[in-house]
Amino acid sequence: MERKQVTIYCASSPMVDSCFFEATDHLAQLLAQRNTTIVYGAGKQGLMGCIADGVLSRGGSAIGVIPRFMVERDWCHNNLTRLIVTENMHERKETMARIGEAAIALPGGCGTLEELLEIITWKQLGLYTHPIIILNTAHYYTPLLQMLQNAVDYRFMRDIHAGLWYVAQTPEEVIEALDKIDEWDASLGKFAVVK
Repeated sequence: MERKQVTIYCASSPMVDSCFFEATDHLAQLLAQRNTTIVYGAGKQGLMGCIADGVLSRGGSAIGVIPRFMVERDWCHNNLTRLIVTENMHERKETMARIGEAAIALPGGCGTLEELLEIITWKQLGLYTHPIIILNTAHYYTPLLQMLQNAVDYRFMRDIHAGLWYVAQTPEEVIEALDKIDEWDASLGKFAVVK
């Protein structure tokens, strides 16, 4: 299935290792080549700025979604294809999830982790049916993936819930996953409760 708009969760910190910037820029190149519009948090620094600049510089499109208070603090990218200003963080996350046809989590801090876990939860409940792809650059997400597996192993989640996300090790694998992962069956939300 071809997906025209994908939601990207990623870091705003400019201090991270160059390997994360390299993987992000490569993903931006691949997304731009396939005319996939990114939907992201509208930041201008860190991996957020990198993914937007990388897509835009190659003729692609970037939609930024940002709460008003962040615009007032001058955290907003100034050259986006489209900017959506929300009243708060909750509206920002809902908008990003609603207009994207898949979610891709690049490495990030608390905000990125929170966005990733929330969208996984929404999918578990049948509120989100699109692919969730985790780009595990430099094994950044390996501890979290082990924690999620613990949740399955200790029966806080069902075995089927291990299929809520897909782990990619490279940007190329992210693109392959975008094409091959089917929509989630929303009726499986009835299995959110573990018995």
